[in-house]
Amino acid sequence: MIAADQPIELSPGTHFGPYRIVARIGAGGMGVIYRARDSRLDRDVAIKLIHPGLTSEPERISRFEQEARATGRLNHPNILSVFDVGTHDGAPFIVSELLEGSTLRERLTSGPFRGRKALAFAKQVADGLVAAHEKGVVHRDLKPENLFLTADGRAKILDFGLAKLTEAQFSRGSDTHSLENAEIHTGKVTGTAGYMAPEQARGERADMRSDIFSLGAILFEMYSGRRAFARPSVVETLHAILKDDPPDVELTEVPLGLEAIMRHCLEKNPADRFQTAKDLAFSLESIGEAAVITSTRSGQPAPHLSFRTAAAGATAVAVLVLAGIAGARIYSFRNVPHSLPKYTRLTFRQGNISDARFGPDGRTVFYGAAWDAGPMTIYQTRIDGPDARPVGLPAGSIFSVSPQGILAISRGCDLNMSKCRGTLAEVSIAGGAPRDIAEDVDWADWSPDGKDLAIVRAVGGFYRLEYPIGRVLYQSPGWISNPRVSPDGNLVAFADHPDLGLFAGSVAVVDRRGTKTILSDGWKMVFGLAWRSNDELWFNGSRLTRTGQLWGIRLDKSERQILSSAGYFEIVDIAGNGRALFFRTNIRTRSFVGSATDERELGWFDWSIVADLSDDGKTILFYESGDGARGSPQVYLRSTDGADAIRLGEGRALDLSSDEKWALAVVGVADQQLVLLPTGAGQARQLPRGNLVEFYSASFFPDNRRILVSGETKEHVPLSSIIDRTDGSQKALGGRGVSAVLVAPDGKHVAAYGPDGTFYLFSIDGTAATPIPGLAPGDRLVQWSEDGRELYVRGPGDDSVDIDRLDLASGRRVPWKHIVPADRVGMIGVEDQGVCITRDGNTYAYSYWTVLQDLYSVEGLQ
Repeated sequence: MIAADQPIELSPGTHFGPYRIVARIGAGGMGVIYRARDSRLDRDVAIKLIHPGLTSEPERISRFEQEARATGRLNHPNILSVFDVGTHDGAPFIVSELLEGSTLRERLTSGPFRGRKALAFAKQVADGLVAAHEKGVVHRDLKPENLFLTADGRAKILDFGLAKLTEAQFSRGSDTHSLENAEIHTGKVTGTAGYMAPEQARGERADMRSDIFSLGAILFEMYSGRRAFARPSVVETLHAILKDDPPDVELTEVPLGLEAIMRHCLEKNPADRFQTAKDLAFSLESIGEAAVITSTRSGQPAPHLSFRTAAAGATAVAVLVLAGIAGARIYSFRNVPHSLPKYTRLTFRQGNISDARFGPDGRTVFYGAAWDAGPMTIYQTRIDGPDARPVGLPAGSIFSVSPQGILAISRGCDLNMSKCRGTLAEVSIAGGAPRDIAEDVDWADWSPDGKDLAIVRAVGGFYRLEYPIGRVLYQSPGWISNPRVSPDGNLVAFADHPDLGLFAGSVAVVDRRGTKTILSDGWKMVFGLAWRSNDELWFNGSRLTRTGQLWGIRLDKSERQILSSAGYFEIVDIAGNGRALFFRTNIRTRSFVGSATDERELGWFDWSIVADLSDDGKTILFYESGDGARGSPQVYLRSTDGADAIRLGEGRALDLSSDEKWALAVVGVADQQLVLLPTGAGQARQLPRGNLVEFYSASFFPDNRRILVSGETKEHVPLSSIIDRTDGSQKALGGRGVSAVLVAPDGKHVAAYGPDGTFYLFSIDGTAATPIPGLAPGDRLVQWSEDGRELYVRGPGDDSVDIDRLDLASGRRVPWKHIVPADRVGMIGVEDQGVCITRDGNTYAYSYWTVLQDLYSVEGLQ
């Protein structure tokens, strides 16, 4: 038995239960934290062993375990996941996920945050509070020590709900830091001096609004570098919380409207604060696109802001930002004279514009467009005239125009998110026939001397950036977009998307030796890029939603916002005279459910993507991942008769159980988790992921107990397994390189993609693996027939969908349905995973992407 006054020490290799201690990784007033190995699920975990002197009474231990289990039921990417709770030699312990990174307190030792980083962090914490408060769990001890910033930039709330169950003593010494962080648990007053809400300081009941106060104090400290209520003693600190406003402080690089939000969080009366964390999260997100207040351009001192006097002005500015006033540029609270940008619309027809570039004179514009569902065609127009004419080149789009008047074009056009992938060719503006240079090129840009091209293309499973062609400067298993050669020809800038989602990533440059430098990262969406000068890039990006604003980033990594506007727009080129080209874009998906007699649209927000149909075809499972979902995918269930959708939770939807009680979804991007979401009453559950870091698919067996999972490892190797959701056990299926996706109606076989474009049927008992006849590389498996003798198979191609029924015995294919949207204007492709069919073939559903764009010339941006 460990004595109450002895430190807790466990040697590496020590076992208790299924856990083996690996190493000690930290210690504190409550106990010791160890890295351990969970032998059941073969994963590393963190074990926090609580000092027995803090929980010596059986009743207190019981309450501790009860609260820990309640916390363990919380499932949110911004809350530390608790896996287990128990006791060891009388000392309670908690088993949680193992985090890599640092606490917010450790981060604050290097100084205050700048720009939007603190705002994005606070938004994630608020999102975590929303999830907890909805389950009735209040933290009551939110402080920088209990907030964690992971190595991949995610905020995590630690010790959720546990603070009120611990009995800690604080030192009465003279150290100011220890006094400000003194934990107070007297039975009436619970929390940490300096961060607790006034009602906690008075010993009154804390609720969700108390957590909001604490987050406001933390946000103040993140931007100002000092604590809002710091005093020489605990008593004085508590008095300041009860009576004093936060001090005036020089705040630099603060998003507009943030002062009003912090002040609203720090109201003394709970009724005067944000009433829910959801309201706070929405307000933080709403100002996320606002210009940053900074004095770096003018060299003048930052404005002296008073919490008591700044609220009205800050709130008014926030309202203007929410209104989406295009062209607003504010460097400080003072009025700075500036001229408004001048916008000239250059296109007026409906359709998709692939790309556009200025000609050498800065007034002629070349662009590729597919108007009214026609083929992609290269056009030429001028800034001072509305007429546009086809250039007379083969179908395709523009890549780049050299200063010497040579067009780099995409001949042929395989649309990839509205951009043309095709054969790179060059041709003079003066005329002539194109000369082919390279095949399957996604992007290309001329060097300033017109002698070399920087290109991006996919080769061997990697995206490669080459400059000049053939010399690989950078490659990524993710994807690369928008390569642009610097005006001096020495650097290539690009948007790097390393397995972080559709548009998420960073802005980077690479020199001719292949040295890559990340200039700005942490973007939920980054796209569009052009050099404004030899040391500044302009690009579109957002760290909070999928609607990007215009930013400038210099080679010294200093960042500024240039333009804020409602909606989605993209910079595509900047002429030598400073004139810019922009796309104004409407990106959305359209989702339809059909039968033999009719077809109806069932989209919900802007990016509705079909995931599954119920067996009877009366319910559709889908997810939203655009602005309507605030950039974080959300899972929905909806009746195909058009009734309102029901939100099930966060994630990318995958499959619906046959009893329609559970939905499978993937949560996260860089750190994916497979979760079970109840369609009715119940709690979400996280499933083990084994060696997988990315999930392709997951589907229920007919018994709704076992789940077929397919994904890839960190080495990018496909693997498949069967998970028993009742006990978490896993069974490998098919070996390396196999992606099993469809469970047969009898539950005894699965259809799978094999290595090198092959297809197989695997028996669940592992006794047989049979090649599927009649399939070719590029085919996609969609569904089994009711009798298990056929497969519904989708052929290659995105403009339309051809579904065949494939006889498994003979390999004979019979056309079943040709799915083609009636309205094809702006269509860029049917969603790869967004085609579903019921086994009886009576109902089908699909989603497709549309991009409608207008081209603008903009003058006067600085």
